[in-house]
Amino acid sequence: MAIIGWIVLGLIAGALAKLIMPGNQGGGIIVTMLLGIVGAVLGGFLFSAISGQGINESGWVMSLVIATVGALVVLFIWGLITGRRGGARR
Repeated sequence: MAIIGWIVLGLIAGALAKLIMPGNQGGGIIVTMLLGIVGAVLGGFLFSAISGQGINESGWVMSLVIATVGALVVLFIWGLITGRRGGARR
């Protein structure tokens, strides 16, 4: 997948991860886009390492799922680093 494809996939995955993850993780749209792109790359790398097949061979729906899972992981780590946790506010 070309770099433009990873960016677009990362943008979509970041938005989906932000919708799925409960609570306030902080950051605006720019941070969400960057975390989504990092998550897409991380998810694609881990999928390729675990499965032994390239992300391009899995189809676009599976690529989106993998990128979204990667973005969720990155968003969770971002929340730990910035001290913002999901859930109810106190």
